[in-house]
Amino acid sequence: MERTPVGIILNGVTGRMGYRQHLVRSLLAIRDQGGVPARDGSRIWPELTLVGRDAGRLAEIAERHGLSAYTCDLDAALADDANQIYFDAQVTAQREKAIRAAIEAGKHVYTEKPLAEDFLASLELARLAAAKGVRNGVVQDKLFLPGLRKLKRLVDGGFFGRILSVRGEFGYWVFEGDWQDAQRPSWNYRAEDGGGITLDMFPHWHYVLEQIIAPVTAVTAVTATHIPERVDENGARYRPTADDAAYGIFELAGGVVAQINSSWAVRVHRDELVEFQVDGTHGSAVAGLRDCRIQHRGATPMPVWNPDLPVTEPFRAQWQTVPDNGEHDNAFKVQWEAFLRHVVDDEPFPWDFLAGARGVQLAEAGLRSAREGRRVRIEEIPR
Repeated sequence: MERTPVGIILNGVTGRMGYRQHLVRSLLAIRDQGGVPARDGSRIWPELTLVGRDAGRLAEIAERHGLSAYTCDLDAALADDANQIYFDAQVTAQREKAIRAAIEAGKHVYTEKPLAEDFLASLELARLAAAKGVRNGVVQDKLFLPGLRKLKRLVDGGFFGRILSVRGEFGYWVFEGDWQDAQRPSWNYRAEDGGGITLDMFPHWHYVLEQIIAPVTAVTAVTATHIPERVDENGARYRPTADDAAYGIFELAGGVVAQINSSWAVRVHRDELVEFQVDGTHGSAVAGLRDCRIQHRGATPMPVWNPDLPVTEPFRAQWQTVPDNGEHDNAFKVQWEAFLRHVVDDEPFPWDFLAGARGVQLAEAGLRSAREGRRVRIEEIPR
């Protein structure tokens, strides 16, 4: 079958997300399946150029996966007319400069979130991309996870009636790095490197709430750095300068209230690492990464508060599991396929830089709320 080659620069491919999710589980998986079907009957075929700062690691990754194009020279990769798309999975502090260069080079740009370290820079990138006429997108992978796709299906089908509230719990214990290795890189805990759980997770909560429930209109947040000392990848002790926990109350359009806790200093006592409970007048649901359970008002039991007696009701057993009703591919891969069709076939792609800027806006508002101890309204961004 005829191929439509699309040259893609992958910057930051030696990092955890860039390698596992975007290279191996997305783009290489797309090649393994023969490409992405295009409108003209051909298959969109990713031609990959790996970019990073460590030539040795790049060479090892390229050899492992049968790739030949890799470089530490981003400018040279951007100057190559065969490359049409630039993708960024670098540390946050390095992202804005590289994306600007890619836009100036006329490349379509797809990037991990957050789009930039602050809202104004994110908005400027969105405006620059629009002015240059390049297609652009930000990773919003949670929307493509099976559990949240089921939740969206329930919302679209009117299952909840009038939605009242959302409660979310995200996080796990990230080891300090002394007696057990940390599961996250040390830059995540340095504000000067773009670290912090608010900047990391509030953009996620923004698009989950906006695109499944309702737009966020205001936020009240408390942040904390619960672990005062950690050990980095080289065994050196350091004092974190960024928040490792954020507790947010989000006011949504239509009077919905969402409360979401995010923490790298919490031990998991839930079925999945993130769960959202949505309560409505007609029913409730609890959605995680993969599963979703519901309880309709017609099947809601009548609990009675009596602290003098042990609980005899099997509360979890009173919920019904939502069926898959279809196949669910890797969330990152699904969005990559959508972006490739956006570039080649002009298919709609609503997860653009402006959507990414709104996520950074919410993170910035959350940090301001915590710093100033007040509720912060979210201003609408004109397109």
